[in-house]
Amino acid sequence: MIPRTRTISFRLVALGGVLTLFLVFYTFTTAPSFDFLPFLSEERTRPSCPPEEYSNGQWVYDTSATNRSMTTQSDALEFSGFQGCASSREFYWHLGAGETEEQQRRFPRVTNWRWQPSPQCTTREFTAEAMVRDLVEQGGWLLLGDSITEGQFFSLSCMLFPHVIATPDYVKNPYFDRAWPQNLYLNPQSPLIHKLRFPPGFDITITPLVTFRRVDLLLEQAELVELHRTLYDPPEDFSLFSEELAWNLSPDYYLQLFAAPLPEANYGSMILSTGGHWTTTLFSGYRDESKEDEGFGIDGVISFFGEAMSFWADQVQRAMNSMGGQVLPRGRRGRRRVVVRAYLPGHEDCHKAEEPWTEIQPWIWKWFNWANIEEYNQVFQDVLLNTQYPDIHFLPIDRPARLRPDAHVASDCLHIMAGAGVLEGWNHYTWHYLTREFRSRIR
Repeated sequence: MIPRTRTISFRLVALGGVLTLFLVFYTFTTAPSFDFLPFLSEERTRPSCPPEEYSNGQWVYDTSATNRSMTTQSDALEFSGFQGCASSREFYWHLGAGETEEQQRRFPRVTNWRWQPSPQCTTREFTAEAMVRDLVEQGGWLLLGDSITEGQFFSLSCMLFPHVIATPDYVKNPYFDRAWPQNLYLNPQSPLIHKLRFPPGFDITITPLVTFRRVDLLLEQAELVELHRTLYDPPEDFSLFSEELAWNLSPDYYLQLFAAPLPEANYGSMILSTGGHWTTTLFSGYRDESKEDEGFGIDGVISFFGEAMSFWADQVQRAMNSMGGQVLPRGRRGRRRVVVRAYLPGHEDCHKAEEPWTEIQPWIWKWFNWANIEEYNQVFQDVLLNTQYPDIHFLPIDRPARLRPDAHVASDCLHIMAGAGVLEGWNHYTWHYLTREFRSRIR
């Protein structure tokens, strides 16, 4: 029988050996990662903030913010807290800085509101440096959507400035087509360059951190026509679409883009949203002038939307099942993910609003399909609740924006300005979700 003291000594020596090996590993590893040890993984102890809790909050006025009046359009940058914006597309339009005194009167108040989530919600503190690091080391973002998502891209170009540069240059050529890709790249002059762990093959002149592609419907119109024909067998003379303009790409195309290898790309997340172009004016085959009180036949479009999103989710999940992960530092592989952000309707008579709402207000005129966007979001969320889509996540984070009728650009009541906290909140929370919440949801 081994004496008890010898047993204890043996255990202490063994423990000491393990700790010594651990310290040696730590010392000689320039940027250690202990994801292989679940009990040491930082991801397991970080505070949680599910999207529902994030949305369950209120807008609070920041009394410490400036109250200086706007004198020039460029003041919008200071009021928004941006050092600048990398994107040059419709610069002051995106910042909500109109040219007239009446349009500028809302500054700086419109930029002084802060979203306060539920008390049960603690999000990761945002810094441009931390997010740039994650985009380099954990994989970039591929943003897909209409002009609302383009606004999200513009906002991100401001949030990450001066560490990123943007293409194309709309100052040199303001006539680029909406279908052209917009990219954010790591700025070669950024002081972060020497602090980042680059995946093998990453090229700062080629590999984008963020890409936006204009995709209004998530499917090409020809694909939707064929799906509609398969589902409903309409008459030969039936036409699903009008001549209204829309910009679209096939999932076949953008899934190949999502999986593109280094140095061409290294996306870790595909983030998208749709809903605003699913109207009876574009989908004119459903339009019924006798149903004005029922949205001119919008119920038929919503029903087809559900079928189309199921078709889309099947296609995306099949691709995800066979798609390799993004490249991480030291050549390891990550796991790509797809996130669907709830779509945002506009606000009726938005330019009469001077501050956020405390509750979402009922519709009066029901312009476009705005009054039905909540239904579209619910349909899409219900589709993705199916367990056969484990890699596609729905983020119902539209409520903060629904409470900001005052935060639109100067020209219309659909698009949200950068700097008011709405688009910045989308980017901040999506980054938090992907780097904190997502890890706890892995299969």
